[in-house]
Amino acid sequence: MIGDWIDKVEYPQLPAMTEEELVSFFDKALFARLATINEDGTVHITPIFFKYENGQILMASQDPSRKIRNIKRNKNVTVLIDTTDVPFKGALIYGTAELDYEDVVHKRMAIFERRLSPEDAETYAMRLAGKWKCVIIRITPLHIASFDYSKA
Repeated sequence: MIGDWIDKVEYPQLPAMTEEELVSFFDKALFARLATINEDGTVHITPIFFKYENGQILMASQDPSRKIRNIKRNKNVTVLIDTTDVPFKGALIYGTAELDYEDVVHKRMAIFERRLSPEDAETYAMRLAGKWKCVIIRITPLHIASFDYSKA
C-alpha cells in the first residue's frame, strides 16, 4: 500500500541507497530532471536524457537553450532522478556543471543509445548537430541525497 511506510519510520527521511544501488538505479532510469537558476532567481526545471559515467552525470543539449544560458551564468545545478511507481526511489544530486564542446556528436550518441538503437541515436544526434551548436553538460555531484521507500 502506498502509505504503509509511514508507520515504519521514526523520521520522514527514508533509507538511502548504497553506492552500488545508486549506480544500478541510474543505469535503469529513463530521464533526469535538471534544475538551473534563471536570471531573475526563479528555478528552471527540464526533463532530459542522461548517462551516469565515471561518477558524473552527462546530459546532451543545445547551446542556445535556457539551461545552458543559466549554467554559463551559475554552474550550481540540482538533478532529480526518481521513479513514479510505488515503492518510490530516487536521488537528489547537488552539483556543479561544466560545458563540454569536444566530440559532442559521439558523446550525445552514447547518451541516446541508452534508450535508442545505435542507428536512431546517430540519426538523432546528427540531426540536432546540423541544426544547433550542441553541448554536453557534465555534472560533478557534490552531494547526493537518495531515498528508497522499499527499505522502509
